[in-house]
Amino acid sequence: MHYRLQFIFSKKGLMKYISHLDLMRLFMRAMRRAELPLKISEGFSPRPKLSIARALKLGLESENEEAAVELKEFVRPQDFKTRLQMQLPQGITIKEVFSCPKRS
Repeated sequence: MHYRLQFIFSKKGLMKYISHLDLMRLFMRAMRRAELPLKISEGFSPRPKLSIARALKLGLESENEEAAVELKEFVRPQDFKTRLQMQLPQGITIKEVFSCPKRS
């Protein structure tokens, strides 16, 4: 069984100069440091199941970016937000976290 959380974040200040791939790495590392129970993909190169809806151009700030992550265990949305925000650098802010319906 797995759980899917969707979250809204903002990217401002010096973080506007981070590329999309670096932003993905930043979130993966922050989630590992927050000790969140990430669901890992299967295959040759296993990675956490994380997706960011849109890739922003380098140098643009954003208020409402969407992302989703799959977890192995249930984590309350507020706990997820608190634990992840503590691991993120200044300029990346988690605004809202939603629980999504399970996908088969």
